[in-house]
Amino acid sequence: MSQHPSYTMAGLCAVGGAIGYAKGKSIPSLVAGVGIGAVYFYAAQRIQKNQDHGHDLALAASSLLLFAMGPKALRTRAPVPVTMSVLGTATGAYYSKKAYEDRYGV
Repeated sequence: MSQHPSYTMAGLCAVGGAIGYAKGKSIPSLVAGVGIGAVYFYAAQRIQKNQDHGHDLALAASSLLLFAMGPKALRTRAPVPVTMSVLGTATGAYYSKKAYEDRYGV
């Protein structure tokens, strides 16, 4: 069931990137949102099929999200960047734990 956060984040990132493009014609928002969403989606697929490195990919996507949105969240204090940064941190912590469990069998 650990694929559900990745599917959720995939949808949120993709929709967020599309909204960023629709509101401000921001192509970087569209590319980043859809790109990070695609990594989350691919990770969720791997997790669901019990394939290797699914949790690692989700952790990488969470890190990318945090590094992309974190500085903007600190600079602007706008609700969307802050929310995405918090979600990226939370999913990063979760998938870090899951990746550790996969690797060391805890």
